[in-house]
Amino acid sequence: MTAAYSDYRDVPHTRWRWPHFTPREIACRGDGSLRIVPRALDALEAPRQALSEPFVILSAYRSALHNARVGGAPLSRHKAGDAFDIALAGHERTALLAACRAAGFAGAGLYAVFLHVDLGPKRSWGTWN
Repeated sequence: MTAAYSDYRDVPHTRWRWPHFTPREIACRGDGSLRIVPRALDALEAPRQALSEPFVILSAYRSALHNARVGGAPLSRHKAGDAFDIALAGHERTALLAACRAAGFAGAGLYAVFLHVDLGPKRSWGTWN
């Protein structure tokens, strides 16, 4: 069940079951608020475990205000709490994408330094070659 917190420090330890990530990593970089979408965090945990490589999360949940401030799309999946931008450094991008797709991420965008994945409709963008 989705849960929202005005500050990531308010998340009870009993609510957090994703060993490779912390509420702080997933919280809004603008105000520290957090939306927990278990299906999305399960999908993020799966490729992390499959690849056995650390993930650096550059962006996860974004409040509407923070999304607007960073120039995010008005309908950004980050606002729903089911999108993540994963740094590409230290990863082979096609393996990372394959692991994320296998975990259920349908949306995927490749940028110069990160891979965006989300649980929205199936689509992709960026140069994959």
